[in-house]
Amino acid sequence: MTAMCDVAFLLLTFFILTAQFRSQDAATIETPSSISSIKVPDKDIMIISLDKQGKVYFGIDGQPTRIAMLENIAAAKGISFTDKEKKEFSLLSNFGLPIAQMKSYLNLSHEKKALVKEQPGIPTDTTGAGPTNELKEWVYNARKANNNLRIALKGDNLAKFPAFKNVLATLQAQNINKFNLVTGTEAPPAGWKAD
Repeated sequence: MTAMCDVAFLLLTFFILTAQFRSQDAATIETPSSISSIKVPDKDIMIISLDKQGKVYFGIDGQPTRIAMLENIAAAKGISFTDKEKKEFSLLSNFGLPIAQMKSYLNLSHEKKALVKEQPGIPTDTTGAGPTNELKEWVYNARKANNNLRIALKGDNLAKFPAFKNVLATLQAQNINKFNLVTGTEAPPAGWKAD
């Protein structure tokens, strides 16, 4: 019995120490389901998310890439970020804030950040390249930080098409026509075969 307890605690310790914790997302998004067998890659990924109100959220993987992207945005917009703000930004898996609000959000304490339930979303427009479209800035500077990023769109099941169309216009304005759609998995119907 003693050996069984030791093995159980060793296994428990192993799983706790090797587990990767999911970071807090800026919004809860319930994706539609599909039977696709193609998996979204785990690294070098840029995810543009839409919630049910049509707010746009943006995230990329890799803390060094996030810091490089923030430095590129800061240089383009004439904003300066401290090392502490850059470190806080590198910990965000995704965000939905205009660039003007980013500095004040990064300076909030962790308790106050947890109280922020809804972020206003990243501004987009119907042209895809207008001066008020900040999503194009994030996409461009993320690709400048890591040119190997693959793009994935993650839309809520209840999101309206005009918001999705604005995101597509932003990508097409930068000649990006290849991306993945993130969906939930569903069992294929009987007789279905993947090509």
